[in-house]
Amino acid sequence: MMKADIIKKEIHALIIGDEILSGKREDKHLAHLIKTLKSYGLYISKADYITDDLDTIKKTIQSKIGNIVFCFGGIGATPDDHTRKAAALAHKEPLTQHGQAKILIEKQFGDGAHPKRILMADLPQNAHIIPNIINNVPGFFINHHYFMPGFPEMAWPMIDWVIKNQYEFLINLKNIEDQSIWLDDVSESKLIDTMQKIEKENEYIKIYSLPKLRPKKTLELGIKGKSEPVKKAMKELKKILKELKFNWREN
Repeated sequence: MMKADIIKKEIHALIIGDEILSGKREDKHLAHLIKTLKSYGLYISKADYITDDLDTIKKTIQSKIGNIVFCFGGIGATPDDHTRKAAALAHKEPLTQHGQAKILIEKQFGDGAHPKRILMADLPQNAHIIPNIINNVPGFFINHHYFMPGFPEMAWPMIDWVIKNQYEFLINLKNIEDQSIWLDDVSESKLIDTMQKIEKENEYIKIYSLPKLRPKKTLELGIKGKSEPVKKAMKELKKILKELKFNWREN
């Protein structure tokens, strides 16, 4: 695939696990993924949380074909781990034993690798592995979909590996910027017309507002998008706010 085609792809997150949806565990992957991508000048476009159900996982993965996806959870060998099979079905590949994954798992667990742990080497045909620096049981990827364990200590180094090894040319390429200012004791409703004007008159940006009520009423007013359009739009926003006699402070 041409680099130009990859640049156009969105980046999605997929977090799998009944324990997340039930509240037994708190997801930490999304916040970390957003922070990590931002450090490379990249950003996420969509995130999904789904249950440990084979058909649900398969359909969700299918719906994301054509995008870059970071998927967390469900690649183990227990009965509720369906992600490996779902990925194979979604990408229309048979589930086969991956030779390199087999070697790594046997090296890690010795005789204890059989008969169950070795099942984690069953991956979609034509998949490639993602190294696991914690216990050698690899993640895997196929067609820009990256599948990692649910354990943060294993998954998070994999995120960096994927970006540096698969998308180094994307680092800081998209030149995304996020600027914001703060206003005290101002309601969003008073700024709707201004926000609409800024977004309408400036391409390649999005304007947003984030109100907070405690410890005092404040409003974060921000613009994100491509760097130069963001700088231009923020300059225009400040000019309008000054004309409207609103005071602001830098974030």
